[in-house]
Amino acid sequence: MNRIGRFCRGAVVLAVAAVAVLSGTTSAGADPLPKSTVDGWRVVAQHEVDTATQNQGVATVHPWFGRPYEYYMGNAAIRPEQRAEGWSHVGDPDSRFGFRFDAYQYGLDNPTSKMFLVTTPTGQRYEYTHPLAAGEQMNNSYAAVSLDGQWLVSGEWDTMNHLLVLPTPILNPATPRAGGTLPLAAHINLDHPVRNVQGCTFVSARQLLCATDDDGTDLYPTTKQLLRIDLPTALHGRDVTAHVTSLGQLPLASSCQGAFEVEGDDYDAFTGTLRVLVIPPAPCDAKTTVYEFRRR
Repeated sequence: MNRIGRFCRGAVVLAVAAVAVLSGTTSAGADPLPKSTVDGWRVVAQHEVDTATQNQGVATVHPWFGRPYEYYMGNAAIRPEQRAEGWSHVGDPDSRFGFRFDAYQYGLDNPTSKMFLVTTPTGQRYEYTHPLAAGEQMNNSYAAVSLDGQWLVSGEWDTMNHLLVLPTPILNPATPRAGGTLPLAAHINLDHPVRNVQGCTFVSARQLLCATDDDGTDLYPTTKQLLRIDLPTALHGRDVTAHVTSLGQLPLASSCQGAFEVEGDDYDAFTGTLRVLVIPPAPCDAKTTVYEFRRR
């Protein structure tokens, strides 16, 4: 029996937390939908979530029982036990096969690792610590799990020419079952640099879509890009070189004037919905806008 099968014994229906929204219950806001400048994608809906508890990112969870739901995460929703250990920042989460994966960043001095908190479909939580490899930044901006569940892609802040690949906790048989250490498995080397990637999500075995909070136009023609990362093959735990394409600028629409911040993203293959979070300028920033896209 594989690892997923082991968890099926005694599985129970989980109560959906306050940071979760049932899929399909959201609707477009009262404001007109912005015209999308993202190649190949159109905005079909938008809604708002609480910035304090839900702004960092979103994952669509398909539980073993019950309806799919959207799982949002923000820094104010960090559990006391993780905060007490120094994990004071959380990134864009992901989900695969009913498991949830949260990306944690250490907030105290001299960080030497980053952490991924896994919540199983039956509600157990396990911490997996990744020691920083030579030259690796301490940032832990997101978790993106491959469609086969075997590999977890993570990223750092600032200008980067690679993404990090780790074995997915629990789902990859090379990892401990109930928490432990995650080594770096490989890099996705990029043929064009990227900056301030806030979230990535797999749309196929060989393609990711990544949302950036890049304020510059020196790397790509627009700021705040949605990037397509095309892999030469499905991930296999060894280095690969991927091709990067900017699909254009993500929506920046608000009645408030000032700086926007792009956060995480998620793709639900069952509905074909891409979601991207954008925080509007103050004083509108108490709420984060979730844009829903479908392919043109």
